[in-house]
Amino acid sequence: MTAQSAQRHIICMKWGTKYGPEYVNRLYAMVRRHLTGDFNMVCLTDDAHGIRSEVQCLPIPALDLPPGIPERGWTKLASFAQDLHGLRGTALFLDVDVVIVGNMDGFFEAPGDFMIIHDYKRPWRITGNSSVYRYELGAHPDVLAYFRNNFDSIRKQFRNEQAYLSDFLHRQGKLAYWPAEWCPSFKYHSIPAWPTNYWTAPFIPKDARIVIFHGECNPPDALAGKRNRKFRFIKPALWVADHWKE
Repeated sequence: MTAQSAQRHIICMKWGTKYGPEYVNRLYAMVRRHLTGDFNMVCLTDDAHGIRSEVQCLPIPALDLPPGIPERGWTKLASFAQDLHGLRGTALFLDVDVVIVGNMDGFFEAPGDFMIIHDYKRPWRITGNSSVYRYELGAHPDVLAYFRNNFDSIRKQFRNEQAYLSDFLHRQGKLAYWPAEWCPSFKYHSIPAWPTNYWTAPFIPKDARIVIFHGECNPPDALAGKRNRKFRFIKPALWVADHWKE
């Protein structure tokens, strides 16, 4: 299926050396197992080496920031280009380090102009977690245009792209959130509370569809029972191996 004929797109990004091609390949395999019907998967990347042939690899659009300004922390905003390599239809953006554990059909069926995960730690804020968001391709070019024209003020006001993105679309009345149980945090919702974490392994939260890995663990570390913070302990999350695979 070509990008032009597909109406549903799964979009991810991979740049630099933090994540290898296996993350993209396993993400494709998880989507294929959990999403009914046809879809086109696109990886916006600076290195397509090792990525499976079913994934369409395309360059990451330039943010066009002033010289010397690092794009790190803002790169996902490139997905809102008015013409993203000629793609048309509905896009579901997924971070490459998520683990899909349930049916994904609802992510394309839930009503709303722009859907995103609600912030885990401070739910009274409007900020979304951009590990999983859905939008119509080319429908929000003002997100990127305004960012390019007002970068100096934006980076003083917002810590990263998801804070800016959430605020921008909230002001337009377009921001909405996934049901909370669909996209739980491994860090906050899978790891048992202390001290039970010493004898109880991390679990898949009830009604989870996509488990988000942020802050402390990535999927292989969770599988191995490793955290990247001192004095924090988890047992191996063996269920990761059942889902995070090709």
